[in-house]
Amino acid sequence: MTEFEKQLDKMAHGNGFIAALDQSGGSTPKALGNYGLDESAWNNEEEMFDLVHKMRERIVTNPSFTGNRILGAILFENTMNGTFKGKPSTDYLWSKKEVIPFLKIDKGLADEKNGAQLMKPIPGLEQSLAGAKKQNIFGTKMRSVIKEANESSINSVVEQQFQIAEQILESGLIPIVEPEVDINCAEKSKAESFLLNAIETKVNNLGSKQIILKLTLPEKDNLFLPLANHENVLRVVALSGGYPREEANKRLSVNKQLIASFSRALTEGLNAQQTEDEFTKLLDSSIESIYRASH
Repeated sequence: MTEFEKQLDKMAHGNGFIAALDQSGGSTPKALGNYGLDESAWNNEEEMFDLVHKMRERIVTNPSFTGNRILGAILFENTMNGTFKGKPSTDYLWSKKEVIPFLKIDKGLADEKNGAQLMKPIPGLEQSLAGAKKQNIFGTKMRSVIKEANESSINSVVEQQFQIAEQILESGLIPIVEPEVDINCAEKSKAESFLLNAIETKVNNLGSKQIILKLTLPEKDNLFLPLANHENVLRVVALSGGYPREEANKRLSVNKQLIASFSRALTEGLNAQQTEDEFTKLLDSSIESIYRASH
C-alpha cells in the first residue's frame, strides 16, 4: 500500500475530523487577534505570518493533536513550505502525527455579484499542484461563498468549483470543494436546497473519480446525507462558518455521516499567553468535543 493509498483509506473510513489551519493574508490579523495578539505584535507582513506559523506549530506539535482524532489538516501555502520542529510541515503531519496534509489553493474571493462570491483566478495552478504533490500533499481546498438564494449564481459557484476540481484530480490530488453558504443568508435553507441540486448533478458526472465536499452546517438536518452516501464523494465535511464551537458541535452532531472541518471553532479560546498546561487542556477538550460531534 502506498502512502497515498493509506491516506485515501484513512480519509474514507477513519474516525475524526479535519483541522482547518489555513487562515491566509486577509483573515490572519483576526486569527491572531482571537489568539490574544493585536496588531502591535508585528511590524510587517513577514512578522505577522511568522506569528501565525508559530501559533499553528504550537497547535500541531501539541500532544493532544494526533491522528487518533484528527484525520487531516488544511494548510496555507506558507505553512506547507515551512517546518514543524525542524521537519518539513507535511512530513511532520503524516509521519509523526498520522494526520493527512491538505493545501488551500484559492487566492481569495472575487467581489460579490448577484448574491455570490466566486473565487479569484488562480494563476500558476498547474505548477502549484505539481509542487504540492512533491511535498506529499494529499489534497487541496478552495472556497467560494453564497450569500443569497439565487439559483443561477449558486450554479455558477458550483460550476467554477468543479471545473477546477477536474484539474486537481488530473494532477493526482483529491480536491475539497467548498461552496460555503453564509450563515447569515436570509433564505439559507432555500440556498442549500439549490446547492444540493447543483452538486448532485456534478458528482453524478465524475465517473470513477472522488472528491471531498466541505459545506455549511445545514438548516435541515441530514440534508447532505445523499451526498455522503454517493460513490463519488469520499467524505462530506462541515465548516463552522462563524458559529461558536458549542453551536457548531450541536448542529454537527444531528447530521449523520457529516464530520467537522473547523477553523475558528477549533481554535476558540486558545491564547498566546496561556501556559503549556492551560493550552493543552483547552485544545484537548476542544478536539474531543469536535471529535465526538463528528460521525
